[in-house]
Amino acid sequence: MPQFYIIPAAARVCIRWFPVLARAMNDALLAAAISAFPTDLPGITLGAVMHDGAIDPRPLVRLPLAMMTRHGLIAGATGTGKTKTLQLMAEQLSAQGVPVFLADVKGDVGGIALAGTAHPKIDERARATGHVWQPTGFPVELLSLTGKTGGQLRATVSDFGPLLMSKVLGLNETQSSVLALVFKYCDDKGLLLLDLSDLREVLQYLGDEGAAELKEYGGMSKATVGVLLRNIIGLESQGADRFFGEPAFDLNDLFSVERDGRGLISVLSLADVQDKPALFSTFMLWMLAEMYAMLPEVGDLAKPKLVFFFDEAHLLFDDASESMRDEIEKVVRLIRSKGVGVFFITQHPRDIPETVLGQLGNRVQHALRAFTPDDEKQLRSTARTIPKTGFYDIEALLTTLGTGEALVSTLTAKGTPTMPFACHLVPPSSRMGPLTAEEIAPRLTTPQARKYTTAVDRDSAREMLERKYAAAAQAAQMDASVSASAKTAAAPKVGAREEESALGAFLRSPVARTIAVTIAGTLTRTLLGALTGTRRR
Repeated sequence: MPQFYIIPAAARVCIRWFPVLARAMNDALLAAAISAFPTDLPGITLGAVMHDGAIDPRPLVRLPLAMMTRHGLIAGATGTGKTKTLQLMAEQLSAQGVPVFLADVKGDVGGIALAGTAHPKIDERARATGHVWQPTGFPVELLSLTGKTGGQLRATVSDFGPLLMSKVLGLNETQSSVLALVFKYCDDKGLLLLDLSDLREVLQYLGDEGAAELKEYGGMSKATVGVLLRNIIGLESQGADRFFGEPAFDLNDLFSVERDGRGLISVLSLADVQDKPALFSTFMLWMLAEMYAMLPEVGDLAKPKLVFFFDEAHLLFDDASESMRDEIEKVVRLIRSKGVGVFFITQHPRDIPETVLGQLGNRVQHALRAFTPDDEKQLRSTARTIPKTGFYDIEALLTTLGTGEALVSTLTAKGTPTMPFACHLVPPSSRMGPLTAEEIAPRLTTPQARKYTTAVDRDSAREMLERKYAAAAQAAQMDASVSASAKTAAAPKVGAREEESALGAFLRSPVARTIAVTIAGTLTRTLLGALTGTRRR
């Protein structure tokens, strides 16, 4: 009789697993699991089947590599093990030559670069699931939006486009339409928008000297320009100007495979920008959209070109406009044919719009909590989105799953969903914790990281408009000089007649008459004195 593990209630709370002989598990359930998860297809191992507290000591639950491009969802309440699930999936994908991109929001996934350390809890979990645990580190490239904890990840404002920039700037529909107008104007005029200073300079120009140039585009109010400028300046004051510019990140770097055949795991560290969720979530969406635009159609592959783990996915959809949601749905729906799989990680499936949730074929659902009436409502709605099964009470099970346990439903090789299985997940092989500052330091000087260290400020909209201002000022100065010269040349000369008129006017004045009388008297007295010979005494 095979050995099973029964999990006492007290042990479940403190997450300790005591091996004891248990009653035989439901044979029909095990047969269904063996049928649903064939071992002859390449895939990643998630864990062992659970039922009524017993664990079958065989890691039967698997996810086929070929179905990773059908996307997936990892959901569950805080502290239920979502990050560790992401980690064990990423390291197994890497081991099979699949590159991985993942976001490290809390700063505790970087340890995937180093081998794990043996621990009694890991040993117990490995024995309970029949998993052969071998401590292993994986090839990792650290990325960062600030450049402090990894290679600097940048994009140009033009690459982001008006839709994503509107999300970053927190604009409403009207303001977003004005920003789209500005981008159209820049495209038509050949003005490169590389960083935030370029966008700011263009807005200042169009709100003042260049306002007349926007008449053919519909124009924009000074109030709207003011809002856009204030939001940009606010973003710059938070240090976000470092995220935009050149050299822009080359997405081809994400598709690297090491010499030993393992896929590169690119870890985007977000611990230092947790207060800018709209920015980093939009940045990751930009990466997906760019990949969709650059990659060729490949159809269904035996294994994906890249798997993209989108942590804290609810941030992407919070306050997203209708056009933004449509864009996300389109990218998720179509990027599958480019060989890229996307897994969203969030607390509740309701965080994901239904149009996107319907595209996610693989499901790892960790425990949910029902402490409030709203929690209970969300629990019931989640249970309804999981395939039906006669082996489990889904709604009850979701509240009793322990840390490191999940309800798993994946797609078969035919693309049909399996029935859900309660799964005791295998432990990751790498370190389940963050990298220290000393361990991060050498990873900041890798060839890839050095490629993005120094920012490049090439000729763009700001410089072009500054030259335009300078040329306009010089032209205005020259016009003023020419105008002054023309006025001088055109001024009438004072002629003889005018001089005579002036003299006549002077002679007719009272002053002239007084002077004339005085002079005449003097002359008379002098003349009379000369004639009479009278001598002065």
